[in-house]
Amino acid sequence: MSARNKELLGLVPVAGLLIAGFASVFVVGGDDLDNTSLIFGAYFFAICLAAHIFLRIRLPYADPYLFPLVALLAAIGLVMLYRIDESFARDQANWFVVGLVLFMLTIVLLKDYFVLERYRYLIVTGGLLLLLMPRLPGIGAQVNGAYLGVDIGPLAFQPAEFGKLAVVIFLASYLREHREVLVVGARRFAGITFPPIKHLGPMLVVWGAAMFLLVFIRDLGSSLMFFGAFLALIYVATNRISFVLIGLLMFFAGAWFFASTVGHVGDRIDVWLDPYADAQGDGFQVLQSMFAQADGGLFGKGIGESLLTAPGNDQPLIPEVQTDFIYALIVNELGLFGGCGVIAIYTLIAARGFKIATIAQDGFSKLLAAGLTAVFALQAFVIIGGVIRVIPLTGVTLPFISYGGSSVIANMVLLALLLLISDRARRPQQSTQDVIG
Repeated sequence: MSARNKELLGLVPVAGLLIAGFASVFVVGGDDLDNTSLIFGAYFFAICLAAHIFLRIRLPYADPYLFPLVALLAAIGLVMLYRIDESFARDQANWFVVGLVLFMLTIVLLKDYFVLERYRYLIVTGGLLLLLMPRLPGIGAQVNGAYLGVDIGPLAFQPAEFGKLAVVIFLASYLREHREVLVVGARRFAGITFPPIKHLGPMLVVWGAAMFLLVFIRDLGSSLMFFGAFLALIYVATNRISFVLIGLLMFFAGAWFFASTVGHVGDRIDVWLDPYADAQGDGFQVLQSMFAQADGGLFGKGIGESLLTAPGNDQPLIPEVQTDFIYALIVNELGLFGGCGVIAIYTLIAARGFKIATIAQDGFSKLLAAGLTAVFALQAFVIIGGVIRVIPLTGVTLPFISYGGSSVIANMVLLALLLLISDRARRPQQSTQDVIG
């Protein structure tokens, strides 16, 4: 079976699951079960089929599993958001369509994605400017103590979602060019391999950028994502685990220092360590999330069965459940098995992304695929880890599931880049006779 036929076969059950999910919400809500769920499912399948036909024409050899897995995450997100508020699901569906349009444009315009190498400094400059935008007066927006959003008239978005792509592209290009000098000039001391001081600059710059995000932008999630992606890339580029350990020590030392000296960073860590200390204040969200997940048990209460607002008033039991805490709702309604299923989907996407990196035939493609996959996987880990209290809670979105257009659109561009690399790596090589003929 060809790659594209496998992709089409994977999209069919996704549409079926979406139909079943919407039907469950209608039944639990007491609405008459009509053909509305079928219309939602048909609409979703139609736009996914259009993207599939486009991939069949433009990227016939691309990985056949990535797009169905992403569509499955989007379907889960749409059902959960419709369960919360119909308007959330409608907006998310529109953003998914916009994301698919940019997905196709990326594939058409960046068919030769090596052009990104030539403009790496321009790209990273644009990315850094995007990260600064939330702190600019007049357009920056503060959410829960962090400067994450930008409001320009009717346009509102989170620049960090697009900045991550720019940073990964720059790091992949830079390390592809300088990885030899990082390895050849390395010195061992006390059993640890240290990179040469004169080439340690990039690590210090990226570390500084991570600390800058942590303090100035107050965005712990993006700080973890960017520095984690950098460590993944430097390991892929040099195959030196000691470089990663040095980077981790630098990050934790900087995080400890700023947690001790900067209030909002310390507050996040205090809530993580002991949310009961301020159960009606800063710890309220975390505690309500924990109670909801525990209430779900192994198999969940069922789609549409969880209580979203307190009886007798309209106060949400889990604030911002459509964004930061949507994973808690998933576990409450689908149980531990459902939550683990979502994690498994992200794990499969990460596995396919790293598989693309291993089969890519040039250094830039390998590093770009590894970096894009790492930042995507880290984003999922950071938000799920925060909700289940493995790490302090951050403000990033759960890719393709949480409510938010910036995340959907940026991750669709990320998916397009991965499929471009995959198509080039999986394309059959011409034989010598074909080349000569």
